[in-house]
Amino acid sequence: MILNDNAAVDLLTLSSMGVRMTPINRQPVHVSSQFEMHATSAETNVLNVSASLGLSTKVLTKFVEGSPIARFIKGELRKRNIAFEGSDEEPEGPWGIRHQINIADAGSGVRGPRVYNDRAGEVGRTITSEDFDINRIFNIDGCRIFHLSGLIASMSEETSATCLKMVKAAKQSGTLVSFDLNYRASFWRGRKRELSKVFKDIASSSDILIGNEEDFQFALGIEGPPVGGEGVSFEVDSYKRMIDNAADEYPQISVFANTLREVVSAEKHLWGAIMRDYGTWHVELPRPIHVLDRIGGGDGFVAGLLYAILRKWPAEKWLKFAWATGALATTMQTDYAAPIDEDEVWSIYEGNARVKR
Repeated sequence: MILNDNAAVDLLTLSSMGVRMTPINRQPVHVSSQFEMHATSAETNVLNVSASLGLSTKVLTKFVEGSPIARFIKGELRKRNIAFEGSDEEPEGPWGIRHQINIADAGSGVRGPRVYNDRAGEVGRTITSEDFDINRIFNIDGCRIFHLSGLIASMSEETSATCLKMVKAAKQSGTLVSFDLNYRASFWRGRKRELSKVFKDIASSSDILIGNEEDFQFALGIEGPPVGGEGVSFEVDSYKRMIDNAADEYPQISVFANTLREVVSAEKHLWGAIMRDYGTWHVELPRPIHVLDRIGGGDGFVAGLLYAILRKWPAEKWLKFAWATGALATTMQTDYAAPIDEDEVWSIYEGNARVKR
């Protein structure tokens, strides 16, 4: 893979921004009266590791004019060192467009987390390619990696078309394309045939492809291990076969990555991953991690993987760093990993949680 080192932006994404409301003290939503609010999206979660560690990042998005939630989101992005570009749209009154609200608890013990998406009227669903100067973004400013998630790709007919147009422009400009499949059954309802083609078209133009066994099978139709099965630490070969099948289908992709997760309880997971880099396998067998909040762990993994690639490290370090940033994200109440430095990430990988003075 060849990175454009003259680009103005290291990591660029397209996203619909919203807020997450989380009950305090790991309580369920329906019995809680106190909540914390964070600005969130899967795609900006992926930007956060690079933004925290000094690389340049930007999100292309859309805001609601005059909305205090929009102002909150912009302030949070600034604090996270994430630049943003996008128009402010008229809300059209109380029944018009707004920023989505993601209401999710963290679970506790045998009670798993519950996620409630309130996305009616979401401003991000109206994003089109005409909202941005695509020629300037890719051919004048330039970016080294353009990252997409299956969430923005499946949000509406408009966002699907926008993703396809931007991927085409990115490839023509020599930009690397990363695609995290992020299959969501609720987003695909009534659009299965259409979105299957969209996802396959994006995958056909991608250089880096990330997912789990559900993503590869349901979004791309790639044969793989049983979805939701247990014992992934003992069935790595079946995951490798699935990715080999994907590589046969998409031979232009250089890097495939697949997270491995076993849930022991809400607070304890076995966390692992595999990666195929130009046909060479790298494996991190699942090992125990303590989980404060699992939401965003997969995004944290992708974030670390892309950061390592952008840093041009040897491939054998990519998966290790990604494993650790994914684990880091689960220790934070935000949906994203925010490492203070690289040493913190490597300490996580090494299992060193001793105090550093």
